Parts: sequence; C-alpha cells; structure tokens
Amino acid sequence: MESMHEVLRSELEKLGLSEVKEVHYNLDRADLITKAIQDGEGKFTDSGALVVNTSPYTGRSPNDKYLIDNGDPDLWYASGTESLSREQFSNLQTKLIKKMNTQRLYVRDVFVGADPEHTARVRVITDLAWQNLAASNMFIESKSREPHIDPDFTILVSSQFSADPQTDGLRSSAMVVLNFDAKKILVGKTLYGGEIKKSVFTFMNYLLPKKGILPLHCSANKGQDGSVALFFGLSGTGKTTLSSDPERALIGDDEHGWSDNGMFNFEGGCYAKTIRINPKYEPLVWSAINRFGCLIENVPLDEHHHPDFDSSSITENTRASYPLEFIANYEPSGMGGHPNHIFFLTADAFGVMPPLAKLNNAQAMYYFLSGYTSKLAGTERGLGDKPKATFSTCFGDPFLPLKPTVYAKLLSEKLTEHGTQVWLLNTGWSGGGFGVGKRIALPLTRAMISAVLSGALDRVETHTHPIFRVEIPNEVSGVPQEVLNPELSWSDQIAYQEEAAQLARKFAENFKKYVDSVSQEVVEAGPRIQ
Repeated sequence: MESMHEVLRSELEKLGLSEVKEVHYNLDRADLITKAIQDGEGKFTDSGALVVNTSPYTGRSPNDKYLIDNGDPDLWYASGTESLSREQFSNLQTKLIKKMNTQRLYVRDVFVGADPEHTARVRVITDLAWQNLAASNMFIESKSREPHIDPDFTILVSSQFSADPQTDGLRSSAMVVLNFDAKKILVGKTLYGGEIKKSVFTFMNYLLPKKGILPLHCSANKGQDGSVALFFGLSGTGKTTLSSDPERALIGDDEHGWSDNGMFNFEGGCYAKTIRINPKYEPLVWSAINRFGCLIENVPLDEHHHPDFDSSSITENTRASYPLEFIANYEPSGMGGHPNHIFFLTADAFGVMPPLAKLNNAQAMYYFLSGYTSKLAGTERGLGDKPKATFSTCFGDPFLPLKPTVYAKLLSEKLTEHGTQVWLLNTGWSGGGFGVGKRIALPLTRAMISAVLSGALDRVETHTHPIFRVEIPNEVSGVPQEVLNPELSWSDQIAYQEEAAQLARKFAENFKKYVDSVSQEVVEAGPRIQ
C-alpha cells in the first residue's frame, strides 16, 4: 500500500508539479500561522489573530476573471467575465506550473458542501501559508489525512506569477481562470483571499444546477424549532451580520445549496466584513475575529498591535475569515430543512425602497432576477468611496457561470413546492439617499426580522406601495411608521415620488433582458412605471 507521501507525490505529478522541493500538506492552523509569521507574510494582533495586507488587490478583480469556453449552451459570462480558449488555458497553465515548481507550496485537501450526498472534493495549492490558512478557515476540513485521489476540482494559486497580457491575451497581469472541463482554477498575482473563496462558489454554481440543486448567494440560520431562514444579498448588505443571531443556530454566512434534502452550507467558515464593526450590535462576529486562528485582511494595526477596525486607510473592504466553530451557536452539521422564510437584502442608496415588504412568487422571481442593491465601496477594485446603485442578477451576478434563468427557474420550483415566503428587506437608507438620509439602524432591521420569524406578522394587515407594488406591513412592533413607510421619512414628498419613479424606471430598463425568457406574470410583477 502506498504511503500518504507517495500518493500526494503522484497527485502532484499529475498536475506537472514534479520538481517542487518543499511541499507542506494539510498543516494545521497553528503551523500555518507560524510559517506565515516566520516568512513575514503577516503580523499578530494583540488578541492573537493574524493580519495580512493584500495590497494592491484589496477586493475582487472582476475584469481579471475568465471562463474557458466548453461549448455548453447554458454557459454565461457575467459582467466583466471574458471567454478564453482551451489553447490559452493550456499556455497559462504551463507557465503557472513552471513558476510553482520553483516555489514552496502548501497543499490542502478540503470538502465543499456539508451535505454528504452533494459534497465536492477540492484541492487548494498555494505559495503563501496565509492563503492556505484562508482555505482551512473557509472550507470543510478533511477528517482523514489521506489525500484526495483525482479531486473534483483543483485550485492553483501563485501570488508571484504574473501573466503577460499581450502574449496571454489577458486584460492585466492578474488572473482568475476557471476551466470546468479540466476541473481546474488558476489564480495568479492577486493576493486577495476572496478570489479563492468566490472561484470555488462559481465552480459550484456550474456543477450543482445540472443535478437539480440550487446554489444560492445567501446566509442561513435556523431556530430551535428547526425553522430555516435565508438572507440573500451582495457583500456589505448584511448577510453575515443578520444571520449571526444569538437566538438562532448559524448554518452558514454566504454560500448554500438547496437540494431535495433541504439547505446545506458550502463552506466551513465565515468571511466577514469588519469595517466599523460594533461589538454591541455584532457580538458573535466580534468574538470570532479577536482570537488566535482568525485571519484578518487589510486592517491597520497601531503600535500596540491593536487593530483599527474603523479605519479604511488600506481599503473599505476589510475582511476576517474564521471557522464556523468560532461562532458559539453554529450548526455543526452545516445543514437545515427547507427554508420557511427568505429575505432579499438590498442596501438602497436612494432611500426609497421600503425596509420590509412581502413578495408573492411572481414578485420573488422579478426581484431575484433584478438583484437590486448598492455596491458598497471597496468590494471591488476601482469602485471609489461612494455606494453605487446596481442590479446584480440573482444577487450574485459575478459568480454565475450559467444563464440567470437556470437559477430563477429552480428557485420558482422550490418556492412553490415548499411554500416558502419571500420578503424584501432594505438595509440601506431612510429619509433621503446616501449623503442626505441615514442608514436604517441595525436594531430596527433585527426587529423586523424577528417579527417575521416569530409569526407576529402572520395576521398583520398590509398595504401596497404605489410604485413598487409590494405589500408593506401596517405595523411592526418597535419600528416607527416613518421608517416602515419610507415616504414618511422624507421632508419633501414630491422629491420622494420623483426619486422612487426614477428607480422604478431603472428596474424596468434592467429587466428588458429577461422579458422574453420569463412569464408575463413575472414581467408585470415589477414596479409601476409612471
């Protein structure tokens, strides 16, 4: 019987990594952190967390993402994503492997997908110890020391590899390249940990729908009665914060699958935004990020090694990755039943969307495909300092490798089958747009969620918003009417109507691309155009 080292060597040889002089396999967190400190990759905070600086790549680089065209008629190139040929991929892979053969490598075999029936075996190979720590924190660790044999896909990451844009046909020297047929992901130059995490999500978004499983960009938790709630939304809209509830068990904070068995987390950890984190309102996350084993990206330290979570001097997109076990009330199985409630989170920068509204199934399809929110500064390079209103298909446009209607159809079927109620939840501005109004207070948002999950709104009457045509509860305990009804928070009612009508027209313009692929009922479920 071959030894573990012989099996690993054989697996690396299949990739062309036969000349590597130093390989570290599945090191535990303490050893990875020790290596990172010894090699100057990062520093300790005063609470024992590891801090690294990923500059200049402090967010995802959507314009450096590529898919290899495999002829799949459902293949879809999300905004910024481009196609590469198999020949281009082969050339890039050869160059990347050549570079990695000269480097010390950290190899990690993990699982993605908590449901044993739908898990994927993944190999992550990095040239930095802290990036391997990120994989250890974010994915599901193998309980066996035995290497995967022919994993379902492999991620090759070299922070020192720079592509030649002119020769390789790329837009810059950085790259994130996904080849579904070859079962490989190539990552070069960028250090940002989110590229590893999100490339895995993209790969799962390709594999699972073909099995009738719906992959979702959402967080999930469950109550003591087993009821499951999902929170959809882009970075910064509140997925991690709102799902981290002391009264409910956390299933996961960002990526899930919905199968015939119910919900299951893709990951084994959380990747939380830390900018201006408040321990009073986010005690679970605060506790998780201030301890040994947590990895913090791009947070400056003072002379006493105390992290300044209020500082955006490096980036607004400061992050922390930590294993789910750092959350006191996490769900060890990573699984839950079929969701009872779904919340579509939007950070409305115009201050016109209601903070809470009930959607029927047609409206759920409309708002799911629209994916309206505001991109928050720092989540992508070059975004600037202010939020920008955007429509991100299925609340995850950058990570969808298949046509959006593939995911929407699966969602519609599951909502109908399981009677799941969908809500629109605005975590953005009230009393005016960004720069005029104020962000809706987190305690008010939590009060609305609690009212939904407790059943307190089951018999509360609603009224229809005149423009967005969604059903707004007439009352929610602890939430002022001027917050619940956004027009009441504006001093200028005419200005509110004009701003809301302008946003409605943006919805309609964006939805034109789906008109021919959805039912007329869904088309008519959108805002009323004046």
